Amino acid sequence: MAEKEKQYKHYPVDVKVRNFCSKSKLFFLLTLILVVIAVASSFTGVDIALEFKGGTIITYSYEGDVDKSAISKDLTDLIGTNVNVQDGESLDSGSKTLSLSFTSTEGLTVDRQVEVTDAIQARYPDANIQLLDSNDVSARSGSDFFAKCIVAAAFAAVVLILYIAFRFKQISGWSAGVCAIIGLLATLVVTYGAVVLFGFEIDSNFMAVILTLLGYAVNDTIVIYDRIRENQQKMPGMYIEDLVNASCSQSLRRSIRTSTTTFFAMIAIVVVAAIMGLESIQHFAIPMAVGIVVGTYHSICFVPSLWVWWQKKRGIETLKVIEKKKKRVTE
Repeated sequence: MAEKEKQYKHYPVDVKVRNFCSKSKLFFLLTLILVVIAVASSFTGVDIALEFKGGTIITYSYEGDVDKSAISKDLTDLIGTNVNVQDGESLDSGSKTLSLSFTSTEGLTVDRQVEVTDAIQARYPDANIQLLDSNDVSARSGSDFFAKCIVAAAFAAVVLILYIAFRFKQISGWSAGVCAIIGLLATLVVTYGAVVLFGFEIDSNFMAVILTLLGYAVNDTIVIYDRIRENQQKMPGMYIEDLVNASCSQSLRRSIRTSTTTFFAMIAIVVVAAIMGLESIQHFAIPMAVGIVVGTYHSICFVPSLWVWWQKKRGIETLKVIEKKKKRVTE
């Protein structure tokens, strides 16, 4: 008769074990809802940045105060396309600057640019408005940059799967790698939805957030997989759900502390950027804060539960214990 599998009434770990796997259906449903909301946000209108669509950027220097919304409205009526107006400060002279972005496939003609300059100077004759720079942005270069970012993201995902499959082959590495990528993709989709719902542009800041989260969001998952592999030796015969519950509980405090620290660092950046009027930094920090929270949830709750579900579908109830090779003793 085969020896009965050993079951633990008390977990041999020094933390309170929470039953994550018992809430797997709730985790799956919550992730599904977040992803559906993120995808549905696309129908509210996605603001693609000029660097991806092509157009013209004109920069002026000025004195005093100007109304950005009034300038945007006037120029939108004049040009017939949406005009994005941002103020800033020149790093060279320290003077105030006004940056106008026009979306178009062919750029603005010289005559059109003269009309724009005349319209602004007519509205603010005392602001000493001077043309500093004018640049046409090719839509092709933007699409090439976007395509390269997508290729980089796809390559990183493949490398992560291969890395996890090799490093955690004792705990069915391929399925662990695929589950980690599914959780990562869900995090990126929800982050995209947050960008759209906040009214931010899909621009280089968004791509920077995506590429940063590719490494950051999967970190906690790697830690939990490592715990599972260690506990596989310490808790032989334990059901896979109990093994994952213990491993997630051991990693919970560390993951929350790390994510909380990074999250509040992003919030501090948002506050400082709002005070200084640095909108581009806010467009990076806010999506990053969202991605950190969602990524931590997926790493601790969603991905381990999905991995357990996958193993049980394969008929695996417990993990095999890999016996360590004994060192040869010389007499």
